Amino acid sequence: MLYLNEKNIKEAVSLNEMMDAIEESFQVYEKNSFFMPDRIHVNNDDKTLLYMPCFKESIFGTKILSLFPENPKKKLPVITGLMLLNDIETGIPLALINGADLTAYRTGAVGGVGVRHTTPKNVKKLGLIGAGVQGFYQILFACEARDFDQITIFDAYSKNIEVFAEKVQKEFPTKKIIIARSSEELVKESEVIITATPSSTPVLSNDKELLKGKHFIGLGSYKPTMREYPQALFELIDNVYVDTEFAGEESGDIITPLKENWIKKDQIKLFSNLLTNTTITGDTTFYKFVGMGLFDLAVSELIYKKAEIKNLGQNITL
Repeated sequence: MLYLNEKNIKEAVSLNEMMDAIEESFQVYEKNSFFMPDRIHVNNDDKTLLYMPCFKESIFGTKILSLFPENPKKKLPVITGLMLLNDIETGIPLALINGADLTAYRTGAVGGVGVRHTTPKNVKKLGLIGAGVQGFYQILFACEARDFDQITIFDAYSKNIEVFAEKVQKEFPTKKIIIARSSEELVKESEVIITATPSSTPVLSNDKELLKGKHFIGLGSYKPTMREYPQALFELIDNVYVDTEFAGEESGDIITPLKENWIKKDQIKLFSNLLTNTTITGDTTFYKFVGMGLFDLAVSELIYKKAEIKNLGQNITL
C-alpha cells in the first residue's frame, strides 16, 4: 500500500489535471455511474468525525476526517484525516492519502472548475472573502483557470490577513494584491468573487447595483444555518448552479432563497448539466458547491495512478 503526503500530491499532478479530474467526475455524476452512500456524521460535543465512502467502476474509497474546532488554540489544524483507496475487485487497500491536503486541493479544484465554466475568459480581477486555508487554495485554482492580474482579499475577522496576503503575493509575485477594507470595496474591485467563510449571515451587501454583472463562486455555507449571499443576488441571476442535488438540503444559500421565494426550484441547475447540455445565461452568475465523496475519489485515483508512474510516496506493508 502506498502512503502519499502533500509533497507527493504536488509532485504527482498539476492543478489543471485535478480540475480535469473534477470535470470527469461531473460526467460520472451526470451518468449516475457511481454509488455514494450518505456521508456519516459522528458528533461528540463540538468534535465531528466524517466518513465519506464512494464507489466507481474502476475503484472505491473512503475519506475519514476529524473536525476539532478548538485545535487552532493548540496550533493544530481543524481538519485532519485520511483517504483510503481500495481495489474494486478484491477490496485490498491500495493507498492512503493525507485527508486534509486532499480536501484542500479537491475543494480548490471544484471551485476552479466553476471559474472555468461560469466566468468570461477575459476576466482580470479576482476577489476573495475569507482569508483561511481554503481561501488560499481557491485562489490557486482560480488563477490557473483564468489569467487574473489583480487579487483583492477581505476578511472581517482575520487577524492575520496581512500574512495571508504576503503568502498570496509570494505565490504570484507579478499580480497586484489588495487588502480591502470592506466587502463593498472588494466587490467594486473584482469581477469574480469567491466566498469561503462559515458565516451565518450574508457577507455581501444587499445592493443589486453593486452585485450586478459579477460572477460569484460560493463554498462557505455548507450547513442549513450558514449563509453568505443576500436576497439582491437572487433577484439578478437566471439560475443557481450547484454541484450536487443535496446542495439544496445542506446549504442555507439554497434553502433560505427557496423558502423565502427569492428563487424557484426550477432555477436550481446541476453544474454537471451545464457541462454536458446547456450554456450559462445572464450577466450575473452564481455557482454554489458543497462537495461530495465522488470528487475525493476522482482526484485520489488520479493522484495514486500518477504517483505510481512517478515512483512517489512511501510503500507500507500491511
